[in-house]
Amino acid sequence: MSLIDLSGNLLFVAFVAYLIATLLFGGAVKGGSKGESADAGKKWGSLAIIITLVGFIANLGYFITRWVYAGHAPVSNMFEFTTAFGMFVVGAFILIYFIYKVPALGLFALPIAIIIIAYASMFPREVNPLIPALKSYWLYIHVITAAIGESILAISAVAGLIYLLKNIDLTKRSKESFWIEVVMYALILVLGFVAVTTTFNVTGYEAEFSYIDKDGNTKEITYNTPALFGMHQSELLTADKMEPIANVPAIVNAKKLTTVVWSILIGTVLYGLIRLIIRKPIAVIMQPFAKRANSQLMDEIGYRSVLIGFPVFTLGALIFAMIWAQEAWSRFWGWDPKEVWALITWLFYAAFLHLRLSKGWQGKKSAWLAVIGFVIIMFNLVAVNLIIAGLHSYAS
Repeated sequence: MSLIDLSGNLLFVAFVAYLIATLLFGGAVKGGSKGESADAGKKWGSLAIIITLVGFIANLGYFITRWVYAGHAPVSNMFEFTTAFGMFVVGAFILIYFIYKVPALGLFALPIAIIIIAYASMFPREVNPLIPALKSYWLYIHVITAAIGESILAISAVAGLIYLLKNIDLTKRSKESFWIEVVMYALILVLGFVAVTTTFNVTGYEAEFSYIDKDGNTKEITYNTPALFGMHQSELLTADKMEPIANVPAIVNAKKLTTVVWSILIGTVLYGLIRLIIRKPIAVIMQPFAKRANSQLMDEIGYRSVLIGFPVFTLGALIFAMIWAQEAWSRFWGWDPKEVWALITWLFYAAFLHLRLSKGWQGKKSAWLAVIGFVIIMFNLVAVNLIIAGLHSYAS
């Protein structure tokens, strides 16, 4: 077995372990709901964290073996960065779990990591040589530090989501119940992405187009989903394939925009089917798992996660990024879409801490801010990386 095959197998082991651990954390949460089964709940929780650790070690094994095989840190494209992000989310959860011993965190944090890794698996997995701009030790420092910061911030969103599920009255129609369901819908959309890319990959769909890039050069591109949007001045080269509904400006990657729109459409259908089957909002189904959570503790975890994650993110996504930008492109800041969104993310969490410390925003307000912050991070990962063309485009 080659090193790269071993790496892939280790990632699969981690994925399966996280799935099993999620179920076990569910048993731990439900098991402690009655006094007579409290010990059983603790046993479920102990087994769940052991399986999580096994998965995390396998995940680290994937990361290290791919690093050795590639000769550089595996964070240079969308598959590598996103799998690393999922791994760091689990790592951040494990750290918080051993401090607070809250099984509900695992029940909500691990599915997020699973969805992130599943999302990553839809991108090309080939190991390619680094382009000249990426041949720097700042690749490791900047990208890994930023991903660790974002993963710690993700735990604040998990704690915030648990707080909201526990404290929002979902039996009544309200803005809060509507928006918490929107969060559930957004998670289903990511599953829609996985479903779309898997389906068209299995069917082997391909359509060739020529187009004019933002520098005026003629290039060709292969679509793996029926084209809803065409690249700038695109022309279909493959017979009997779908013509785009409309072409987009050169700054937008129409191929990836098409995938995102397909994901939204399929994700919406999937969400509708789930709602039709369970006949309730998804948030209502999830709420019982948050009922036993300590609201004050969830508020503290959410706040402390931001206190830790924010400075780490600041170092990785801004300070180290600007040093690398100076080295690679001879300028500290260039208003690239990725740079702009990193700044937006930083400003949001700076506002979070300001409102928390000076305005006393705790409880629901703080929880909502934590969840919104993670939505901003995911928008950066999905939309900014995939749709907007820029120097930081990871996906190929």
